[in-house]
Amino acid sequence: MKEVTVIGAGIVGICTSLSLIEAGAKVRLIDRDAPGQGTSYGNAGVISPWSIIPQSMPGVWKNIPKWLLDPNGPVSVDFSHLPKLIPWAVKFLAQARPEYVHAAVEAMELLNQDNIQRYRTHLEGTGHEHLIQDSYYVHAYRDADAADISNLEYKIRQEKGADLERIDTSALQKLEPALTHDYKAAILIKGQARATSPGLIGEVLANKFLSMGGAIVQAKVLELQQIADLWLIKTTEEQIITDNVVIAAGAWSTELLKPLGYNIPMQYERGYHAMFKDPGVTLTHSIMDVDYKCVASSMDEGLRVAGQAEFANLEKPPTKARANRMGKLARRMVPDLPETLPETWMGTRPSLPDSLPCIGEFSGSKNLYAAFGHSHYGLMMAPKTGSLVADIVMKNPINTDLSALKPERFTAK
Repeated sequence: MKEVTVIGAGIVGICTSLSLIEAGAKVRLIDRDAPGQGTSYGNAGVISPWSIIPQSMPGVWKNIPKWLLDPNGPVSVDFSHLPKLIPWAVKFLAQARPEYVHAAVEAMELLNQDNIQRYRTHLEGTGHEHLIQDSYYVHAYRDADAADISNLEYKIRQEKGADLERIDTSALQKLEPALTHDYKAAILIKGQARATSPGLIGEVLANKFLSMGGAIVQAKVLELQQIADLWLIKTTEEQIITDNVVIAAGAWSTELLKPLGYNIPMQYERGYHAMFKDPGVTLTHSIMDVDYKCVASSMDEGLRVAGQAEFANLEKPPTKARANRMGKLARRMVPDLPETLPETWMGTRPSLPDSLPCIGEFSGSKNLYAAFGHSHYGLMMAPKTGSLVADIVMKNPINTDLSALKPERFTAK
């Protein structure tokens, strides 16, 4: 029986562990946090087969100055972090070339196309099937002219088979009466789903993994060492010898890999949320405010508004002003929210310049595998990532070109 240790118990690590144990491996899952309660806990809950548009698109550079100058804008930068960000940003902007966009779309489609059904399969029999609800992904616009269904990102989705519809403000109010009347149009992306409690999904699937014979170790991983064909994992609690290692530690993955000689260009894209526990209003769908790049969704715990991007060092504490700003943006989207202060949260997305994760075996290190770098798409891409990694580790044939995802595509050891 193959023995595999997965480092990182976010939703990607959990789904990878589940797929591995289903494939017949003996699996250990390690994380300093409880499973699914780190960055995976606080996202907007969107599960979209049509999230196939990379972050770097033609013309994106034109928006960056106004985003940075707007205190409520979707992007902010800790200026002490700027020297580390600039080389990454140059790579990011280069990815807007049409041939790179096309390659990214194909890879994102592979990872997202059947994510709803994969989650339902994972949740089947757990008693928590209700955690995935069918919905639309509503892109809401304050400028009606900007809601152009012929724009490149919508055109790509339609060419891939997405069912889209543009609606005016009156139809949007009928669909979601709680939304502000400032929205003058919206584009509906149909055939979506939403997670009503991302953190609980992680907890439920981790418990399923345990029930199948998996092991979970709560400890911080300090170092990896290769000893012949084995791996030594040093943690705060113990030292572990294992045959195979999967790195699924999100933003912390590259810190573990640097001592092994792998320098992967990752940035730490911090996202925030505001959660209103007793909102007094309900949303039926996931609503993205296109101007501010944040998403509102009703969840089991209340109404959550999540999103935006703050570039800063990995261990920097949350920026209080930006966390508080999420509550203000929430009220701009849903004006009847109560005046009570919401709970705020911050998580760190692991973002690579091409919007794609690293998936596969490191060519310079036997039995070391990557499953990290999912940026904004970790919840959506987790089930397929887990399935692919399980096939790679178990040496099952894969009739798909994964070269766009190989972990050493940016730099060789």
